[in-house]
Amino acid sequence: MSVDLLNIARSGVLAAQSQIGVTSNNISNVNTDGYSRQVATQATQDSQYLGGNYYGTGTYVADVKRIYNDFAARELRIGQTTLSTAEMSYNKLSGLDQMLSNTGSTLTSSLDGFFSSLNDLADQPSDTGIRQTVLSSAQQLAANFNQMDGYLDSEMNQTNDEISGITDRINEISKEMANINQELMKTDTPDPQLLDKQDSLIKELSQYAEVNVIPLDNGGRSIMMGSSFMLVSGEVAMSMGTTTGDPYPTKSALTYTLGNTTLKVDPSKLGGQLGALYDYRDNTLQPASQQLGQMALGVADAFNTLQSQGFDLNGQVGQNIFTDINDPLMAQGRVGAYTGNGGTAVLSATIDDVGALTGDSYQLRYTTSGTYELTNNQTGAVANLTLNGSALQSADGFTLNIDTGALAAGDRFEIRPTANAAGTLQVEMTDPKGLAAASPKITAGTANASSAVASLVSIDNRADTNFPGTGSELTYTIDALGNYTATDAYGAVVTTGTTTGTPPQISDNGFTFQVDALPASGTNSYTFDLSLAVGDNSNAIAMADLADSKIMEGGNATLADVFQQTKLDVGSQTKAAEVSMNSAQSIYDQAYNRMQSESGVNLDEEAANLMKFQQAYMASARVMTTANSIFDTLFNAVQ
Repeated sequence: MSVDLLNIARSGVLAAQSQIGVTSNNISNVNTDGYSRQVATQATQDSQYLGGNYYGTGTYVADVKRIYNDFAARELRIGQTTLSTAEMSYNKLSGLDQMLSNTGSTLTSSLDGFFSSLNDLADQPSDTGIRQTVLSSAQQLAANFNQMDGYLDSEMNQTNDEISGITDRINEISKEMANINQELMKTDTPDPQLLDKQDSLIKELSQYAEVNVIPLDNGGRSIMMGSSFMLVSGEVAMSMGTTTGDPYPTKSALTYTLGNTTLKVDPSKLGGQLGALYDYRDNTLQPASQQLGQMALGVADAFNTLQSQGFDLNGQVGQNIFTDINDPLMAQGRVGAYTGNGGTAVLSATIDDVGALTGDSYQLRYTTSGTYELTNNQTGAVANLTLNGSALQSADGFTLNIDTGALAAGDRFEIRPTANAAGTLQVEMTDPKGLAAASPKITAGTANASSAVASLVSIDNRADTNFPGTGSELTYTIDALGNYTATDAYGAVVTTGTTTGTPPQISDNGFTFQVDALPASGTNSYTFDLSLAVGDNSNAIAMADLADSKIMEGGNATLADVFQQTKLDVGSQTKAAEVSMNSAQSIYDQAYNRMQSESGVNLDEEAANLMKFQQAYMASARVMTTANSIFDTLFNAVQ
């Protein structure tokens, strides 16, 4: 026996060839996204004992392994999820901010134009042309509300479509992951290419939501979405989807399906693009829409109220300019009943005080103890409402009415008092003469027993003998039982009677008026001068003054302030999202660079390896040549 030079050289050539192949593969994949560097591990073959000594028999490639660090990969996944969350939030918020700034400017401009036309009306209250301009400005204002509401609805639908598109892609990834797991489990040695593809899919998945990876045998991995549910379990792929919102269809919910069971998922626990989209939709877009509706209700209520307190050019009590705030069209969508309710109750919401509205949404829950629990979804504040007949009055400017049926314990309703108002606001007035620029003079007595206010309902007959005018005013004195006495300017009794209806109303002497309430005791008196002067502009001035009147948000904001606050809120969120995105980008870059330093291909290092293994190959080949030469020499020697 002797040392086998030829086989030793042959093993060296094959090992060097394998090393060159691995190195070449690294170099060729330097720009392949998701590729992890590979290295071939060489080992020496078993020694051979000859003549009292051990001689080596060559080398072989023991393993080709993929350079991969689980901790670095996990850090990268977390960084990817955080960055994707921040990027999606910023992109959506910045788009909304730009839309509110650009398109929203037309809304504020049209509101300013409406007030400007009212100032012109105050200067010339009898000018028909100016009156027509006021109506045209009102129509433009309503159209801008409708347009802005349409943009927000479109953004809502687009966001829901994006959510649906992401869930479709997640389902594709889950199936691919399950197939890869199946392939990996077929062999004892995992294929590095499959592992790279697996990692690429997991990294993409981490864009959409937080991902927790559970290692399996032979390189397979199960995937959990956040801490919520298992998306991939070995060779089994689950699926995600969306379902129609409950109780509002546009508030689509996220679902998780395992076999025949479908459950709802809390998107706030997922993070990533999915979590960001749900957060944007529910906590920014929907509130912005409701605040726009709040402003629309404020405009309609403020001007309709002043119209009802003035005289038009025909001497009649002014009628609504805009849609009434409790018109069925305006009130639709204010209350949504959850599908799981056990009761039969149908609820509606009536706006009582626009100035007390917050623009928030609420949840009403009928508890097992028989209480009506109203929770503000934005602030978390809880109030127990008292049922008065079939009405539940809140302190936030609206009343909930149980129209039909009865509630069962556990029944829930979502309340959006300002929903759809901006989209349904219309101008009802068509005749410019109907603008109430003049004002009646109604003076409450200084010794009244209560602060109840009297308001004019209608002018029935200005030709009535006792119709009150300047110099012929009438004073009505009303007691706690609703009995009234009308006296003229000289104190003589003109008529007597009793109020009717709720609120108490009196039709007498050519006109009809009502009072908020009767005094608990004692009497209230009100003096009326309902004369009409063609140049009277007092009510037009009051309308123009609404531009600076703080009639919203409990007396803390003007009509324009409501929309400006919405723009400021979105702008502030956009700036915060930009800061978060920049911070997340820095963290992600650090994690990516760490991952690349371990698993990425370094061309300088690979070029050095290529030269080293090339030289090893040539040297081993030279040994083969030497061995062959020795063999030839020995062969020739025995011839």
